Amino acid sequence: MSAVADKHKDLQALGVEVFSVSVDSHFVHKMWNDHELSKMVDGGVPFHMLSDQAGNIGRAYGVYDEAQGIELRGRFIIDPDGVIQAMEVLTPPVGRKFAETVRQIQAYQLVRASKGTEATPAGWMPGEPVLKPGPDLVGNVWKVWKPHE
Repeated sequence: MSAVADKHKDLQALGVEVFSVSVDSHFVHKMWNDHELSKMVDGGVPFHMLSDQAGNIGRAYGVYDEAQGIELRGRFIIDPDGVIQAMEVLTPPVGRKFAETVRQIQAYQLVRASKGTEATPAGWMPGEPVLKPGPDLVGNVWKVWKPHE
């Protein structure tokens, strides 16, 4: 949460809207923000923290643990059409790398803007070459994508 809050302006610059969701009440969210997150990030969390006490959102996204009544930590990249393009669910002791989230968003945005005429290979970074899907690429990816260069 604090890493996303700290880099929220970077996400806004990409046109991304951020929401956090948990089974905690809005009172718990406020206390957490006021007494911990605001000490980690100037001004605290600048996006909506949604309460899903019944677990309905968590169930819809497959992260609600019925036995424990909790939601697993997940990250979902949802496109403007409401389609999940990426999801990542990690065990609580393992943190995410924010830069990878930004890289994936940039890749999805590039592919969407190209209307599928471009694809990003594994490890792609903004400004690097992209692939041009089509019959000519089949069996020839090795000629245009050099992951070790």
